[in-house]
Amino acid sequence: MPGSSDGSTKAMGVLTVGGLVVVTAYTVALGSSGWLWFGWVVLGLITLGMVVTKDT
Repeated sequence: MPGSSDGSTKAMGVLTVGGLVVVTAYTVALGSSGWLWFGWVVLGLITLGMVVTKDT
């Protein structure tokens, strides 16, 4: 299906940006959590991988 992977890539991008907002707000309000930042980095790398492989 053309366009279906593009929609999932866009959804992952939105989820990644939303996750960054949530993790940043948590850090400001309650202090830093290494596990939250680690999870966000993993999510960002997965999203980056989807963006890179989208064109192939």
